[in-house]
Amino acid sequence: MELTTLIGLLVGIGGIFVGNLLEGGHTSSLMQFTAGFIVITGTIGATMVSSKQHHFKLGFELLVEIFKDSQKKENEFQENLKEIVECTKIFKRESVVALEPRLNKIKDIFLQKIIRNVIDGIDPQISRDTFYTEIDSEEETLMAGAKIWSDAGGFAPTIGILGAVLGLIHVMGNLSDTSKLGQGIAVAFVATVYGVGLANLICLPFANKLKSYIEDRINNKKILLEGALLISSGLSSAVVQQRLSAYLEGKKIKL
Repeated sequence: MELTTLIGLLVGIGGIFVGNLLEGGHTSSLMQFTAGFIVITGTIGATMVSSKQHHFKLGFELLVEIFKDSQKKENEFQENLKEIVECTKIFKRESVVALEPRLNKIKDIFLQKIIRNVIDGIDPQISRDTFYTEIDSEEETLMAGAKIWSDAGGFAPTIGILGAVLGLIHVMGNLSDTSKLGQGIAVAFVATVYGVGLANLICLPFANKLKSYIEDRINNKKILLEGALLISSGLSSAVVQQRLSAYLEGKKIKL
């Protein structure tokens, strides 16, 4: 699991409750079901209206990725790069036909498709153009999914203000009943806290982390593409390894 995501959520949300206690407040004062219901349902509804159905669904499916172990993903990517170097050795030492048995051992579907094109003798530039089109299309789709979280981050504070106004309307309509004044005012202010908190502690951070995840995923695919197309270039495996290492400059991953 990606601990920074989980720890960040706990620190951010926990800090608000602890800060409230340090100011002499009570935890129960921040626990208002009505305020939470207004903000959460209002934000979800507004986000659904502004998004396409498959993008809305994709946004939640992508959310799983930011909790996954990033080290595992890096290890898998590193194995793919080593596979490219190994395929280059086979191509130089034997022939392109010898890559056929190796193809079935490759777990990454994208890398498998590129090497299949190499085996089939498809022109590298044609393969490059084809796969870059695929990569660009995937990036556009994934970014649209991530965008629902930045959209939600924009709607949440406004819905919080709406909840505050509703709370004040409730208060103004019950001025004769002093027992309901406190509850109405609490809903009014807590709704604003929920709206701003939902946006800045959950939605916008999720959006930023998803964008970072997508950028890494797309960049890794581009590296795999450029590296795999070097298999049939006639370069030695050592040179290919150096090229791949150059792409990895600034990353933790080493070959």
